[in-house]
Amino acid sequence: MFSGGSYEEVARWLKMFLNSHAKREHPRIEAALEDDDARVCYAAQLHFGERVSPLMEFDYKDVAAHRGELAWCADLAQRVRREARALLAGSASGNVATRR
Repeated sequence: MFSGGSYEEVARWLKMFLNSHAKREHPRIEAALEDDDARVCYAAQLHFGERVSPLMEFDYKDVAAHRGELAWCADLAQRVRREARALLAGSASGNVATRR
């Protein structure tokens, strides 16, 4: 259904997916997605005010191949919501944002 796609298309899908599921925990959580210059992976973090989740890394080929699979998406949604809840709780896994 949605498998495959260009690097940019998959990045847009991933960012929307991450935001959609993180915002189910709190509407002010935002997902930030960075890509690498070699265009083989993405790095994502959730932001809530000054708090930032640990880095989540995703391989482009893996996301492109599985984004149309319900079970894979359900597992990813659970992971994102778990990180969002930890961020809201201010747990040790949530870090204070650093300026670049």
